[in-house]
Amino acid sequence: MPSVLIVDDDADLSAIVARYLESEGFAVVRAASAEEAYDVLGARPFDLVLLDINLPGDDGFAACVALRRASDVPIVFASARTSETDRIVGLDTGGDDYLPKPYSLRELLAHVNALLRRSRGRSGGAGRPLVAGPFALDEAAGTLAKDGVVAALSPKEFALARFLIAHEGETVSKERLLAEVWGAFSEVEPQTVSVHMSWLRAKVEDDPSRPAHFKTVRGRGYRFDAEGGAS
Repeated sequence: MPSVLIVDDDADLSAIVARYLESEGFAVVRAASAEEAYDVLGARPFDLVLLDINLPGDDGFAACVALRRASDVPIVFASARTSETDRIVGLDTGGDDYLPKPYSLRELLAHVNALLRRSRGRSGGAGRPLVAGPFALDEAAGTLAKDGVVAALSPKEFALARFLIAHEGETVSKERLLAEVWGAFSEVEPQTVSVHMSWLRAKVEDDPSRPAHFKTVRGRGYRFDAEGGAS
């Protein structure tokens, strides 16, 4: 179930949007300020953030900049500020889309679904497993199979594998993995990534001490190699 964080100080509007998205199969959390959003994002990751600009404390632009320093989560600005300058600033600060208020709920849903499709990219669309070498990752079922055998992964191990597989060939730092898997403003120690990586390898690597697929790049982070080979 895709998750959305709504950051808007208009409680009535955010409640309406939340109920609609929930009726369409989304898990929704609401925050009334950027500061509240930082706390929420420190506790868990989201698939998309719907962000207003006029917020108490940090405005939406500042929140977007702070979030972009830690995460690549898709961000949709939804604001009554509709000038060309505001739209440009929103996109230049790291927003992926800009939806002017007032908007219809169906239009919002179309923007959210389109952005989620782009962010999932290589998965080939909802319901189709992402195949990479001997692995098949089923987002909908929350499972990772190797050579047809499903591994018994915890939610965090699955999320870690999912992110690395989706960024095949890219070296990803511990800090980025913490932001994407544990939450953009999480206070979890970086060593947590190493521990979960060890657990993941124990379940999917033929020789966890010499991983062929989920590799360590010394001093830089981790990389997924679909074809395998010596670390």
